[in-house]
Amino acid sequence: MTEMVYGTAPVVHEDPVLPRWWRTIDKWTMSCILLLFGIGLLLGLASSPPLASKNGLEPFYYVTRQAFFGGMAMIVMFAFSMMNPQMVRRLAVLGFLAAFVALAFLPIFGTDFGKGATRWYSLGFASFQPSEFLKPGFVVMAAWLMAAAMQVGGPPGKTYSLVLTIIIVTLLALQPDFGQACLILFSWGVMYFVAGAPMILLIGLAALVVAAGSFAYANSEHFARRIDGFLSPDLDPTTQLGYATNAIREGGFFGVGVGEGQVKWSLPDAHTDFIIAVAAEEYGLICVLVIIALYMVIVVRSLMRLMKERDPFIRLAGTGLACAFGVQAMINMGVAVRLLPAKGMTLPFVSYGGSSLIAGGIAVGMLLAFTRSRPQGEMEDLLRPGR
Repeated sequence: MTEMVYGTAPVVHEDPVLPRWWRTIDKWTMSCILLLFGIGLLLGLASSPPLASKNGLEPFYYVTRQAFFGGMAMIVMFAFSMMNPQMVRRLAVLGFLAAFVALAFLPIFGTDFGKGATRWYSLGFASFQPSEFLKPGFVVMAAWLMAAAMQVGGPPGKTYSLVLTIIIVTLLALQPDFGQACLILFSWGVMYFVAGAPMILLIGLAALVVAAGSFAYANSEHFARRIDGFLSPDLDPTTQLGYATNAIREGGFFGVGVGEGQVKWSLPDAHTDFIIAVAAEEYGLICVLVIIALYMVIVVRSLMRLMKERDPFIRLAGTGLACAFGVQAMINMGVAVRLLPAKGMTLPFVSYGGSSLIAGGIAVGMLLAFTRSRPQGEMEDLLRPGR
């Protein structure tokens, strides 16, 4: 009788999670990420055995660990890519707060592993670098604040994000880790620009960055040494940059052959910061161009999909993640060819490093979640008649 009066409730049929995820995900970006990870394992096989031998370890010790951490990164990436933007935002904010606390306590409990910069926590069986996990959380947090400022009666989110950025950059500079500090500042600047910041303000902030760089050069021996080494017309062939530059020159177009490279025996960071030198020497310019093309596809595809997005939070967070990913790759390769001062920054998904791989998986998983196709969620809908 009730059904006759009120009618039956409609049954909502939703697609299962996996088919819906597969239908809406950017398959080009995901494929490029998997290819980069595969290339990283291949280059790890070439670059890490000499270091393992020097440290008295099994020949493929570092490759095995890279495969393990990379597998964890892939699992995390797929898990985040299946979430909706609201869930990604909640987890990112919680992760940001945890990473921020860890970053603040680095001067007390952190270690430098003899590299002159206190960036890691030693866990005995592994190390943990808070700044790697801070980056994706910071981008989402800053995007959330900026998007809130766009709402009627919203908080001054852009100002809050600027204050937060200054605090984080200061903490990173004290380690010192100027590379990550520049990446955080760049990510914020890109999002602020997309959010509609006036050019005068951005120019003023750029002038402040130059002033801060000059101050760091005058007061930080670590920073000054790297800048002087970069500006020096003479390159010491026995330094890491000297070895890397020579390896790239020797590789030519097609490389010297698999396993025939020599730079991996001289560079202590051949499997991390300078892995692109190993790729250039053994596989040649062709391999390097393939790697560059993969990064370009990821960034361009992501930005093109984000241009259609109506939600300002998704648009800002996705843009920040995509640009940070691409710029980190550009900085790593720019250092290897001496276009930029040494930064100590890994090549995403290619270099060895547990923190870098897992944090990269989180960041790209968030990016894939933000760039998924959503019905009636595109910017062009606002331009249609009758809306």
